[in-house]
Amino acid sequence: MQQSVLIIDDEKKICSLLARIIELEGFTVFQANTGKEGLKLLANQEVHVVISDVKLPDVNGVELVQQIKQIKPYAEVINLTAFGTIQDGVKAMRNGAFDYITKGDDNDKIIPLVYKAMDKAKLQYRVFELESKIQRQYDFTAILGQSKPILEAVDLARRVAPTDTTVLLLGETGTGKEVFAQAIHYESPRKLKPFVALNCSGFNPDLLESELFGYKQGAFTGAQKDKKGLLQEANEGTLFLDEIGEMNLDLQAKLLRVLENQTFIKVGDTQTTKVNVRIIAATNRDLKTEAEEGRFRLDLFYRLSVFSIELPSLNERKGDILIIAKYYLKQFAAKVNKPDFTMEEQFGERLMNHTWKGNIRELKNVIERVVILSDGPVLNAALLPYEFHQGNVVEGDNMKMETVEKMHIIKVLKYTRNNKTETARLLGIGLTTLYRKLEEYHIS
Repeated sequence: MQQSVLIIDDEKKICSLLARIIELEGFTVFQANTGKEGLKLLANQEVHVVISDVKLPDVNGVELVQQIKQIKPYAEVINLTAFGTIQDGVKAMRNGAFDYITKGDDNDKIIPLVYKAMDKAKLQYRVFELESKIQRQYDFTAILGQSKPILEAVDLARRVAPTDTTVLLLGETGTGKEVFAQAIHYESPRKLKPFVALNCSGFNPDLLESELFGYKQGAFTGAQKDKKGLLQEANEGTLFLDEIGEMNLDLQAKLLRVLENQTFIKVGDTQTTKVNVRIIAATNRDLKTEAEEGRFRLDLFYRLSVFSIELPSLNERKGDILIIAKYYLKQFAAKVNKPDFTMEEQFGERLMNHTWKGNIRELKNVIERVVILSDGPVLNAALLPYEFHQGNVVEGDNMKMETVEKMHIIKVLKYTRNNKTETARLLGIGLTTLYRKLEEYHIS
């Protein structure tokens, strides 16, 4: 990594002299004589340490620290001043400056200080790069497809992302609701804060309350110490509540309080806890009907549905099927160290003609199985699960459905080294169903 320093000082002789001293240490040095010029250089160059005079012709150097941090969050700033004051020094540090020193005292201090600031900046740069990579992984570019329904949903999500508005994501299971929730979070001002996801259908009511709100020591048997709930874990960030329709009415009342005033009471506590959390909820149910029939709180429904986004099913966006399939083919090929795949025409047609009840999740699982079972770089229709062959003859084989299914199970068993649990998972069936089919087809 190139180590660069930007010096901002309106006294050109001092600026040049300081630049020469720092260049002799092997650093790349940029010079500017005004705050505006310095910010322009900062925006166009890779800079890790900024040395700025406090008294500049167009801006106070102490105030400039915040603007520098907005452009380069990882950069460290050293303020130099001819007449140092405690008040300015304190303000500089509060604004994020690395240090604040008086000119004349800097001859022996400046080089060691630059090295210390550079070490910290390099560490922060690595963190910044990692966070940027995570953001790119989860932002709206992670949502695949070019069909009108998905582009309309993405447009709505982009519009609401910069706000703190509660969002309700609607759609069938497997349509990518968590992917949308992550994208909204990582395109929001909360992107550097936690994104916490909770599937409400995965817990009984008591456990769900503990997970969500936390508890105090002694609240119940086994509560040996205080525990933070996910609301606190997500503080200043985003909490994604998947399958919100599974939450019982009592917990819904507590969640409503969070939405109204950002406070809640832990299990076993008497004091309120305050948080700053954005809520994104998701469901595959018709919550309005559920509310009208008394199975969901109507007031909570209205609070959650301030901004609703309906995610299209895969069957409503047929034009995206091959785009998504090719993406997962590339991903899974890299995972198992296989070369890139190409699809025979009939393979693609079977994908296009299939009714995707499990939506993107089902397509992803199908592609993973196909990659595992393939013996070469060209994918043919015979590799697809048995349900893709209903009403079709497997090309060149004239096989019955039972034979196709049996061969498919044997191939997966071979891949998993006879691990029944993993085989059932890859086949997308229950373990009991697998054992029944093994007996039916006399597979040992």
